Amino acid sequence: MASTSAVNRLAALLRDTVVGLVRRNGADLSARQLGILLICYLEDGPHTVRGLAERLDIAKPAVTRALDRLETSDLARRAPDPRDRRSVLVARTPAGAAYVAALRNLMQAAARANGVEVSTAATALAA
Repeated sequence: MASTSAVNRLAALLRDTVVGLVRRNGADLSARQLGILLICYLEDGPHTVRGLAERLDIAKPAVTRALDRLETSDLARRAPDPRDRRSVLVARTPAGAAYVAALRNLMQAAARANGVEVSTAATALAA
């Protein structure tokens, strides 16, 4: 089990990362929008509205609303699924890749500032 101090450092890392996101210029994403963005960029695809709804245990209209915002910010785009006309694929964009790269940089800076090493974070999350 993770120690309280390790969990507190992870919470501080999360806080500092979110504060960094708030301070930067650009899209101000909700937790749902950020979750969808991270799934699409960090997990192998293809990703569909139906699949994202199942993965997050939310309704498809909630995914659609989140994707509306991500598309408006050019962080993701929807495309028809050539294998199933009823399905919509979620595609990555260069702006979305840049957002995720900036998020990684914010997390790395927050980890350094809070004395959290990646191996420590992984161990605490696995516990």
